[in-house]
Amino acid sequence: MIAISGQLLTIFEAGRLIAARRLSPVELTMDCLRRIEALEPQVQAWVTVDAEGALRAAKEAERLQMKGGLLSPLHGIPFGVKDIICTAGMRTSGGSRVNGDYVPDYDAAVVERLKRAGAILLGKTTTTEYAYQGGEPPTRNPWLLSHTPGGSSSGSAAAVAAGMALFTLGTQTFGSLIRPAAYNGLTCMKPTFGRISRYGVFTASWTLDHIGAFTRTAEDNAIVLEALTGADERDPSTLTGAVPSYTSAMRRDVKGMVVGLPDPDGFFRPEVASIGQAAAAAEGVLRALGVQFKAIQLPDCIDEAVAAHKMTMRAEGAAYHMDSYREQPERYGPAMREQLELGLELSAADYLRAQRVRTVFRREMMELLREVDALLTPATPTLPLAGYKTGNPMFNGPFTNTGLPSMTIPAGTDGSTGLPIGVQLAGPLLGEETLLALGHRYQEATSWHLKTAPMVSESESVYRLSQSELYKEERK
Repeated sequence: MIAISGQLLTIFEAGRLIAARRLSPVELTMDCLRRIEALEPQVQAWVTVDAEGALRAAKEAERLQMKGGLLSPLHGIPFGVKDIICTAGMRTSGGSRVNGDYVPDYDAAVVERLKRAGAILLGKTTTTEYAYQGGEPPTRNPWLLSHTPGGSSSGSAAAVAAGMALFTLGTQTFGSLIRPAAYNGLTCMKPTFGRISRYGVFTASWTLDHIGAFTRTAEDNAIVLEALTGADERDPSTLTGAVPSYTSAMRRDVKGMVVGLPDPDGFFRPEVASIGQAAAAAEGVLRALGVQFKAIQLPDCIDEAVAAHKMTMRAEGAAYHMDSYREQPERYGPAMREQLELGLELSAADYLRAQRVRTVFRREMMELLREVDALLTPATPTLPLAGYKTGNPMFNGPFTNTGLPSMTIPAGTDGSTGLPIGVQLAGPLLGEETLLALGHRYQEATSWHLKTAPMVSESESVYRLSQSELYKEERK
């Protein structure tokens, strides 16, 4: 990945260089492809890489660039998408033998929007089978290759952490955006349910699935979110109304904002001391920026809501796969078969009880978030695990269950392993702008988001630019 003064290039920085004609989209795309070629054997983040198609799109982006016809801040920016997101003419397997040879003739809505914005699709990233529990892909964490990058958006997170793409798309049904982002030292937003169209994305759970982007900074995440957000008649769950200017809103002052702190010995108690220490340090940084903090009490039904979440995932996943599973059960992996069998055993009464619990929990969480602007918690209870298990999503589930927005930002590293640590911000319905503002101001005051995996800084394929002074001038 092209870098400035040893740091990986961000979307914001690359976009400014492209706009100033100091960087070609072809040059940027070729550098990503070189990084994939060099590091993919170790990281194994990709299912499909379309070098030919990416270079063809990059040449068109360069043609428009030279004519002064930039399409958006994402013009010429290379990206990847999780392999449950449909791509026209490119295999979309869902990480399963069931769809192993499926080649869609259309793009998912999110891919359509990014292509219209001039972004360059590199290929498809690894996922657990149908983004479900179990059946972990072989992807490794670029920070420590013996450990997991998390899942189910394993390849999407690892690809950005390894500098193979400037951003990638993933999905979350329990914790599959926030957890892998935290495990890989990245910034990621899970927006409010319905903010982004899921048209053309394989379903894990109709009422729980969310789409989000892995980026290095909150600033970059705002740029991508602005391109993806908006109503889509092909997905009835999408929200109507104007798309906020996230890139403008996130720059507002956070002084005077009130952030809620759940009991540190309660539901969000981490299992690793360094995670709790990082969360406490992040609180201190935000206090120094003028943020106020308030102790809050989580709803009593939170544990019951977790159980209802799991039941909903299993029931809706089983309903989605039922016909296919009954016709060809042997083509599903053992972990996926186990989950589908559990889902098929549930009754309609079980499912409806789970929805009643979810309704109560959502109402109580929304009431709680009327008292504060956001919540601050650790992003994960543990560090990335050794091996292939994708990790515990428990700290992310409450905000997926309710459809409320949440975001993770890098906030430290573990002293013994060097693995990254993230903190989680969660907000009220449609509260993405507040979270981005908090995340951006935090990153202006810290440098955790600038740190990269050792394999990135050691790679000879890093092309270092010398125009770093350009950004100092342009940001004034």
